[in-house]
Amino acid sequence: MTITNVKSVLMAVAGALALTTGANAQSPNTDTAIMATFPDYPAAAIGADFNPNKIAALEAQMEQFVTDGDVKGIATLLVKDGNIISHMQAGIRRDADSAPIAEDTIYRIYSMTKPITGVALMTLYEEGKFSLDDPISKYVPEFTDLKVVKSYDKGETVLEPLTRQPTMRQLMSHTAGFAYGLYGDDPANKAFMEQKILRSPDMKSFIDSVAKVPLMHQPGSDWFYSASVDIQGAIVERLSGMKFSEYLKTRLFDPLGMNDTGFSVPAEDYDRFSDVFGYHPATKEFGRVPFPQVAFKPETVAMESGGGGLVSTLGDYARFCQMLANDGEFQGKRILKPETVKLMRTDVLTSGQKVNIAGTLTQATSDTLGFGLDFGIIRNTGSNGVVYGDGTYFWGGAAGTWFWIDPVNNLYFIGMIQRFPQNGPPTDFRSISRNLVYDALKK
Repeated sequence: MTITNVKSVLMAVAGALALTTGANAQSPNTDTAIMATFPDYPAAAIGADFNPNKIAALEAQMEQFVTDGDVKGIATLLVKDGNIISHMQAGIRRDADSAPIAEDTIYRIYSMTKPITGVALMTLYEEGKFSLDDPISKYVPEFTDLKVVKSYDKGETVLEPLTRQPTMRQLMSHTAGFAYGLYGDDPANKAFMEQKILRSPDMKSFIDSVAKVPLMHQPGSDWFYSASVDIQGAIVERLSGMKFSEYLKTRLFDPLGMNDTGFSVPAEDYDRFSDVFGYHPATKEFGRVPFPQVAFKPETVAMESGGGGLVSTLGDYARFCQMLANDGEFQGKRILKPETVKLMRTDVLTSGQKVNIAGTLTQATSDTLGFGLDFGIIRNTGSNGVVYGDGTYFWGGAAGTWFWIDPVNNLYFIGMIQRFPQNGPPTDFRSISRNLVYDALKK
């Protein structure tokens, strides 16, 4: 087991600063992947904003998850004002040889892909390639004649025509009416499951298949976690004339220095790739999941999924979060305008629309949640135990990864683990980390 605590992080930052100022001393704990992202943050500043003892308690609890068997490995990062407050890592990334979590460990981020896809699409919005009130069918004509489920009972489904075309804004806020096939026994979700639409071999096949499935409801009438972000990936391709992965690399990953983020793991980097662990009821322990669809090798990846297809590192995702926290700019490179970032993190739901799934935000009720453009939004701060800054935006991934960005307190937190939370005893990593972070923050 390895763990990097506040003290070693500060030593690492000091080492990195010494290198930049021409001094010879450097810390053996220097984390080049993380530290290169952030400026120096002296110990006095941590004491000014956070209680150091409580930050130590945060890190101890994250390590305790490994000790207790809740996860095999974990890495977390807390950043405020562009400076590291806490960074820790503990446990292993590979079951067979007990390889420890390292600074360059690669993780499946699954649905934490969605905000990245949304940012990519909004770069095209800034170029005037589309309006949020445009019908989706303007860019995906296959969707012009979509049908809508009116009712279903005892295997009989009644369809009706669209009363209005779904818009790009609705697509980006999961209110367009599309299904997903991850859960639900309605005709639309069943069709996604039975036809294995999410395993489509390419974007065209995916769009053609989705076009044949009816919407769950009339556009704009309800919220449902959907395949809409995969559709956004296809739209990025159509508007840019580039393959989705190439657009992400050119417009986001290269400018941000996200060198380990992509839709598969190269063979030469595969030893850095964490196993994903599932719960075994007989042993009551987590063990490696061997299925090919979690391997993220080029030959096992179907289409480039904008909804859940990326792998990344903690350092790479920190660069993405820091760009957003900086209102669209990172290390002199602007990805989005400040007003575009604000637009994405603004709740767009109406009073009748309820978020019924919240990534890994399991402690919140639907009344505390809104949704922007590819981000969940925290609202009603101070009620129902919600302690985030008002307008905090967030999401999570199927293997348990989580993050939030709090614009009020100018901080963000990222947690990287690799387990399927639906298997085994539930552990609310997000709520526990949230409580410890805000308890440590000096008001």
